[in-house]
Amino acid sequence: MRVTQLRSGIGCKQNQRQTLLALGLRKIRQTRDWPDTPQVRGMIHTVRHLVAVEEVEPS
Repeated sequence: MRVTQLRSGIGCKQNQRQTLLALGLRKIRQTRDWPDTPQVRGMIHTVRHLVAVEEVEPS
């Protein structure tokens, strides 16, 4: 899964800001690749209004 931060975490709840950092997203338009696991999907669900997710083939 490719996760891209689209909006800032400023003004969001503390757990949402911490989730962005845990996903490795610190700046807008920053992208990280993650495996498709239930834990990662839960983190993405927490910040779904701040990020965009696209499915990518594992390399």
